[in-house]
Amino acid sequence: MDDEKPVLEQTTDAISSAADATKEAVKAVVKKVKKAARKAAKKVMPKKKAAKKSKAKKAAKKSSKKSSAKKSAKKATKKKKKARKSKR
Repeated sequence: MDDEKPVLEQTTDAISSAADATKEAVKAVVKKVKKAARKAAKKVMPKKKAAKKSKAKKAAKKSSKKSSAKKSAKKATKKKKKARKSKR
């Protein structure tokens, strides 16, 4: 410690420098945490979107299969009706 400076001034200088060091350390930690959170979000989000898309595709395929089955059933009934009419 410096004997020429008063004790109070030396103490305030030490405290302010400690506060500045803590402030800088906190900033660095926050940056690292944000960066890690972004990386984690990038890893998680595309998987969710891809899963949603594949579910939507599966649902679309199922609905198209159902509609094609309905159409073929309608066509079969129409053919039966035409066959009945032609027999008369």
